[in-house]
Amino acid sequence: MLDTLKSLLEEQIKDLYNAENQLVKALPKMAKKASSDTLREAFESHLEETKGHVERLTEIATILEIKPGGKTCKAMAGLIEEGKEVLEEDGEGAVIDAALIAAAQRVEHYEIAAYGSARAMAEQSGFDKIIDLLQATLDEEGAADEKLTAISLEEVLPAAASVDDDSDDSDDSDDSDSDETDEASGGEEGKTNDSSEPKKPDSSSSRRHK
Repeated sequence: MLDTLKSLLEEQIKDLYNAENQLVKALPKMAKKASSDTLREAFESHLEETKGHVERLTEIATILEIKPGGKTCKAMAGLIEEGKEVLEEDGEGAVIDAALIAAAQRVEHYEIAAYGSARAMAEQSGFDKIIDLLQATLDEEGAADEKLTAISLEEVLPAAASVDDDSDDSDDSDDSDSDETDEASGGEEGKTNDSSEPKKPDSSSSRRHK
């Protein structure tokens, strides 16, 4: 029952605890799918941070005198399910990496919002130690999001764009070859038509025979 601000904070902590545990299982799969070494290392680094987030939430639950388990974060489940679509896709490495970053940043933005709300509740309730623990995680989530943005802008998106450029060049080359083939074919047809026309009789030669 949500009859006090403290009870609402407790529910938020349980939700976050489940969300982080879901992410602990998902991040290794995302790291394995990544083609970029930089992106893979970012996922692996954040996995270790996420394990630390679980530990902080366990500590918060102890302060609140609650058990952190028993609740499913449906929002995180949905985000991870959406991310599975990327894991199952085949394609160019850089494009897949861009999709992985997009999926990961959706998760980060959700967590930043959730931790920010929980921190505000703890602050209003006067839980100083909980405020510090939540803020520590908020700082790491924000840094992880910024790192993903940097990897995306500096490495992954330019590489994905070059794939598009290569594809366009290939299409232009195919079109040019096709045009040249059509022109050559048209020229040959013209020659064939000229030679197949019947020759008109020489009228002056016909009059001489008469």
